[in-house]
Amino acid sequence: MVLWSISNPPIIYNNMKLYLISQNENNDYDTYDSAIVVANNEDEARRLHPSGVFNYKEDFEQQNSPLDSFCGTWVKKKYVNVEYIGEADERYKEVEVICASFNAG
Repeated sequence: MVLWSISNPPIIYNNMKLYLISQNENNDYDTYDSAIVVANNEDEARRLHPSGVFNYKEDFEQQNSPLDSFCGTWVKKKYVNVEYIGEADERYKEVEVICASFNAG
């Protein structure tokens, strides 16, 4: 059974996308290493902290440290790896974190 084809494409409800965000710079205790997020584009995904805070401040941008200013649990945006996974379904209409990996110590 074919669910969709070129002449009958799948319905995309809101164009939200799923991304895997990850980092390899801050691997200590009490840090996030990755998360699955919903965003409109790669830039929005990169600006989402795994805790769910969107557009978190980077107070330490002038310093050489890759750590973020949000309790040091993540990294600055330039160190975030973003990988497109696929299209989100109609349940997801806003930028948000679906699940995150936190390394408690």
